[in-house]
Amino acid sequence: MIAYNINTAALEDLAIELAAQAAELICLHRPVELASSTKSSVTDPVTAMDRRSETLIRRHLAVRRPGDGVYGEEEGGLPGSIGSGVITWVVDPIDGTVNYLYDLGHYAVSVAAVEGDPRVPGQWTPLAGAVADPSHARIYHARRGGGAWVRELHLGAPEGAVAPPKSATKLAISGAQALGTSLIATGFSYQPQVRREQASALVEVLPRVRDIRRFGSAALDLCAVAAGHVDGYYEQCLNPWDYAAGWLLVTEAGGRVSGWASDPVGGHRLVAGSECVRRDLVYLLDGLVGSS
Repeated sequence: MIAYNINTAALEDLAIELAAQAAELICLHRPVELASSTKSSVTDPVTAMDRRSETLIRRHLAVRRPGDGVYGEEEGGLPGSIGSGVITWVVDPIDGTVNYLYDLGHYAVSVAAVEGDPRVPGQWTPLAGAVADPSHARIYHARRGGGAWVRELHLGAPEGAVAPPKSATKLAISGAQALGTSLIATGFSYQPQVRREQASALVEVLPRVRDIRRFGSAALDLCAVAAGHVDGYYEQCLNPWDYAAGWLLVTEAGGRVSGWASDPVGGHRLVAGSECVRRDLVYLLDGLVGSS
């Protein structure tokens, strides 16, 4: 439920602006030699550009929305700031860092304004958000009740980074009704044991769907569901910054997003698609993998 007198259109506009600015930073100012360190495992890299992107977004929010909380992948949240106000901004400065590190095109910046505490599954919901896809010159955006849209992203253009609203294209899910003829996107954890479980589950899922795609960015996977480019999506070991904006894009494009089985939405496991595809994926996945 949206708290009284929240201007979700203004939140959407700010999410678009911040995602576009961060996308311009990481795309146009990418170092030739990009150094990285690791976070949760040796396969989980973080670059200096991840940190610069998040810092840029945080600095703008400190000026534009000083009373709001911020929950980001690289810096987390200041104690007491998350959920203390009406709005918390959930930020992934580069979703798809491995792709970015290898100069592959599939990476994004995700910015979402949410109501509630994003650290607690089932206790938060996105109100507005944007996902910038700089490699393909697109930005996806949505607000609660306003539909899901995509516009051109003009990086480095003096007239502004984002095409005007009148040029936006409305998004709609594919509406697939059968799992067996559905193209499904997924992703893999950085933890070796969870990867083993996911590989075992994939052996069971793959024969029951049209095909699987693994692009390497949860945010863009959800944009692909919203745009009808894939029919469904599932993944585990996610964090709110991976999907806060994408969750809203899918629902505003006519899709459904949920946890697995009895999981509340807003946790670490996510399924998305048309209601039929989502339901059948949940049924198939239940019991195939662990509870991570």
